[in-house]
Amino acid sequence: MRVHFIAIGGSAMHNLAIALHQKGYQVTGSDDTIFEPSKSRLDRYGLLPNEFGWFADKINTDLDAIILGMHAREDNPELLAAQELGITIYSYPEFLYEQSKNKTRVVIGGSHGKTTITSMILHVLHYHNKEVDYMVGAQLEGFDTMVHLTEENDFMVLEGDEYLSSPIDRRPKFHLYQPNIALVSGIAWDHINVFPTFDMYVDQFRVFMNSIVNGGALVYNEEDEEVNRLAELAENPIRKFAYTTPSYKIEDGQTLLDTPEGEMPIEIFGAHNLSNLAGAKWICQHMGVDEDDFYEAIASFKGASKRLEKVAENDTTVVYKDFAHSPSKVSATTKAVKEQYQNRKIIACLELHTYSSLNAEFLKEYEGALNDADEAVVFYSPHAVKIKRLDTVSEEQIEKAFKRNDLTIYTNPENFKNYLKKTNLANSAVLLMSSGNYGGLDFDEVKGWIAN
Repeated sequence: MRVHFIAIGGSAMHNLAIALHQKGYQVTGSDDTIFEPSKSRLDRYGLLPNEFGWFADKINTDLDAIILGMHAREDNPELLAAQELGITIYSYPEFLYEQSKNKTRVVIGGSHGKTTITSMILHVLHYHNKEVDYMVGAQLEGFDTMVHLTEENDFMVLEGDEYLSSPIDRRPKFHLYQPNIALVSGIAWDHINVFPTFDMYVDQFRVFMNSIVNGGALVYNEEDEEVNRLAELAENPIRKFAYTTPSYKIEDGQTLLDTPEGEMPIEIFGAHNLSNLAGAKWICQHMGVDEDDFYEAIASFKGASKRLEKVAENDTTVVYKDFAHSPSKVSATTKAVKEQYQNRKIIACLELHTYSSLNAEFLKEYEGALNDADEAVVFYSPHAVKIKRLDTVSEEQIEKAFKRNDLTIYTNPENFKNYLKKTNLANSAVLLMSSGNYGGLDFDEVKGWIAN
């Protein structure tokens, strides 16, 4: 089968391209720019375009399908050529559904925790040598790609994103998968450029729950008020399984999880991650992994990339980076580090980077999000605000939104870098939260500062 990717360089798209190449498909693609690590990974498999840009002459009737990425625009020359020639055009989630429609589809949804839960499930299955197809939103230890597709595997595990499918398909991705088994971890307003009201956002999860096939199963976090309400309202003929945060304690910086066999040390920490673990356990049991085998495997789970990922550590300082950017994620992650390192100073640094976080109206949602930090820092780029064509955000607005008089705010990447470099970090836990990189912060350089 010959497949062409429009916008092949995206994180998800390039992983799907590699997965199809490994499956034996003939894969080509285009993009106007491709960053690392996508560029090197595509090059390694011979899939990197010879030149950047969009070329309508790449599109011809020999192609069996086009896969269209969100990065492309509706007037993309290659897309227009494909439409004119009548070539089948798939969004990323549509194509994944096509690849998995004869399998048991397990879809993990939620405003937060979905990458971690999916990663936990795949770690447990990998530990026990259970082969499944999958799509996850982060690079995992022991896995070559974030997407894996076969003809023979019975299960497909999918991270279910609520963002839009493609420039010409405005449905949320997780509406397209039709899960046999689904999980919803939590609902906290996000993507306000697409869902301008909280009710509109919540409704996407109602549709997702109703898309579970008849006879399927819904696993849900009953501690989340909105999730619990929607699960109770769901009337399709499915089985429902609620989960809550399991009991645990922290001794000498080590999290101990209560299990039927007694207390078990685990690598991850934070109440939100223990809740994620409880949801992953239910899903694994539905996939044939019993409780004892789950605990045996999860003990060695270190976390997904950029999810409370340890960047550097010495005798007195530890530095974590985390993808947290929405208010609920920022609050949960900061609280987790505070709880884990009770005898250290907690320095929490947040980059406001997404469309939602840089929106003047949405900023008020961050009230209290950094309250568990002893020292709180916010970085944002006025240039990013301009690029996103948003109203100007002032430092005064940010300070007022977070309701912390001692909040430090940086808008210059070099100034923020110097702050980190020159601050005495002894007896501290530093948390760097962002879906960006603070205007070009080199995390290897941070590692060097701590080592010295």
